[in-house]
Amino acid sequence: MALHNTGDKHDFTVGSMSEGIIRLALPMILAQLVNVLYNIVDRMYLGHMEGDGRLALTGVGVAFPIITIINAFANLCGSGGAPLCSIERGRGDEEKARRIIGNSLTLLLLFGIALTVLGYLVKTPLLYLFGASDETIPYANAYMDVYLAGNLFVMLGLGMNPFIESQGFAKTGMLTVVIGAILNLVLDPLFIFGLELGVQGAAAATILSQFVSAVWVLCFLCGRRAILRLNLPSLRLRRELVKRILALGLSGFTMSVTNSLVQIFCNASLQFYGGDLYVGAMTIIYSVREVAQMPIQGFTQGAQPVLGYNYGAEKNGRVKEGIRFIRRVTVLYAVGVWAVLMLFPRFIVGFFNGEEALMEVAVVSMRWHFALFFFMAFQYVGQTVFVSLGKAKQAVFFSLFRKAILGVPLILILPRLWDLGITGVLAAEPVTNVVGGLACYLTMRAVVWKKL
Repeated sequence: MALHNTGDKHDFTVGSMSEGIIRLALPMILAQLVNVLYNIVDRMYLGHMEGDGRLALTGVGVAFPIITIINAFANLCGSGGAPLCSIERGRGDEEKARRIIGNSLTLLLLFGIALTVLGYLVKTPLLYLFGASDETIPYANAYMDVYLAGNLFVMLGLGMNPFIESQGFAKTGMLTVVIGAILNLVLDPLFIFGLELGVQGAAAATILSQFVSAVWVLCFLCGRRAILRLNLPSLRLRRELVKRILALGLSGFTMSVTNSLVQIFCNASLQFYGGDLYVGAMTIIYSVREVAQMPIQGFTQGAQPVLGYNYGAEKNGRVKEGIRFIRRVTVLYAVGVWAVLMLFPRFIVGFFNGEEALMEVAVVSMRWHFALFFFMAFQYVGQTVFVSLGKAKQAVFFSLFRKAILGVPLILILPRLWDLGITGVLAAEPVTNVVGGLACYLTMRAVVWKKL
């Protein structure tokens, strides 16, 4: 991409769309892959603890839907505010873009405090509801006791980092995640095994790492390098901006919450039909899915500022060029990952736990879960376009459609048909991938593409 001066680097109407997207997306992909290590590394270490590794792994897996819901509120502000910030930058209204950043920070602080208090009040009944047994509840509770203490740091790091990327500082945004993840990698074995803190050590390593990431983000956004710097006047909530941030952020929020909702019903159904062994296997599968999806998420998130900026600048031809490029890359990646997961499930499961009984269940479950994974690419393309262009209603609807409207009913209904049981629970995911992915993409083609 030909850049003639420093300012061109942050003007996304200049140069090739594919090169502009790659320039922002590559650091985001690396950042997302590193970010997934926060929870994945915890589970790998815990799964190999002597004696109670499988129960510890299952307990943390049961707690994960609560963490996903908490992170969804960070996405509500970050994925809602950052595309709006890009659009306003494209229109040349930097003051309004700055107010969007400030309002997003204030919302994150309010949500973080409220969720911490609420989490301590309701975590134990929620964990039982989400599939914990009397054997796994001590591990789940111990993890959440520590995690909730640092919840605010997690939300600030996740929720404010998109505003670094939306200004074109993709490498700085990547460093936010890399710094925290490397620290987490160092602290995990020290706390879990060295200090013998077990699941509490895993949670402590995570929140300390996220604290460092949050400090990094806020220092950058208040510093001289940022194009749009945080200031005190921008923190005052404005009704119009709050409504726009929350409306657009509902897409990412709904996707996270509905993912969590499906995990909750899936864990509860697996506990009913198969017990702790199947819940433990699903913990491994969700961990693998995080790794598999993160590059797509990083790529599409990196594309959002470029699409939004060009849309705000009324460069519709460039927007269409960008959409075509996103579609090609995501579909090719999804097919490649699907092939690897189908061919080498046993090797992948071995990273988390080597117990033979769990291995057998996890391998079969993985093949069912990822049977039609490549159709997810179409969901990501459609969602990315809707969010980037500020189409809040469509973005929210298709986040709900795939998981809440399709996924949850299928998890409850399929096991009862022809006595499918466990197989019915596992078959729900590939069905939702096909129907939800195609519905989102085809609607985007009909609603957005023609108007562009």
